[in-house]
Amino acid sequence: MSKTKVTPYFDWADVLGRIGLALLFLWSGYTKFAYMAPNVAYMRAYGMPAAELLIWPAAAFEIVAGAMLVLGWKTRWAALALAGYTAIAAFVFHRYWSVPADQMLDQQTHFMKNVAIMGGLLFVFAHGSARFSVERG
Repeated sequence: MSKTKVTPYFDWADVLGRIGLALLFLWSGYTKFAYMAPNVAYMRAYGMPAAELLIWPAAAFEIVAGAMLVLGWKTRWAALALAGYTAIAAFVFHRYWSVPADQMLDQQTHFMKNVAIMGGLLFVFAHGSARFSVERG
């Protein structure tokens, strides 16, 4: 890659992008622990079996994988795992094609948000982390 005037900012863009993506999962994991009962009720409302058990590994996964993104440790694998997790969440919780018409736009927006997050995570998987990471690449 040839150097340009913006090349020095690539490392900062990398770390800020990873932090931005990670904050979604860190916050989500935290809120699962902090507000366990409403989150279990939400999961049950979407037919999630054993929600009271599954919420624990889900919250722990979000926090651990989010921290891995921030730190830049095993970044590619954390990003790939989070992309898969986000895909599952989109198809379980945001099935816009099967909701009443008055909910369709909202659920479609959430579904597409998840698609965008997956895109960012797959970009991190493809490119790894840059200079500001525990494990470069």
